Amino acid sequence: METPQEPRWLDAEERQTWLALVSVLIRLPSALDAQLQRDAGISHFEYQVLAGLSEAPDRTLRMSELAVLAEGSLSRLSQVVGRLEKRGWVRRTPDPTDGRYTLAILTEQGWAKVVETAPGHVEAVRTLVFDPLTKAQQRQLRDIGHRIMRVVDPDGSCPG
Repeated sequence: METPQEPRWLDAEERQTWLALVSVLIRLPSALDAQLQRDAGISHFEYQVLAGLSEAPDRTLRMSELAVLAEGSLSRLSQVVGRLEKRGWVRRTPDPTDGRYTLAILTEQGWAKVVETAPGHVEAVRTLVFDPLTKAQQRQLRDIGHRIMRVVDPDGSCPG
């Protein structure tokens, strides 16, 4: 019978790094959400859905593709798209090429909401993420993010 291997505990510096990353992962989405709620009356997830559609060809995506893009489950996405439909920003229709799928389409009102909301959101991203860093640190952060994502998402299914 094999002896269980001792866990590879974090040393003091690794623990500090880990806690700093965890703090960013927890606090940054909350800060972005607060800005969007305050300035645009929408959540960060709702903005991700609208922005994802705004960048898609014909501002249209299958719901399943949009769920991957927005990093949410299909059921969560369906609830959010339902709310966005009620506001007139998105509409759903069966996919004419394959009726098993549903398309989400950004309406003109939805496009206008993205155009109105994007400047405040990008300013928040700039203030919270980019302004505190030098250009070299920004490149390092990008490279670090890519290295971690290659392990977390080896098949590259995450659009980021």
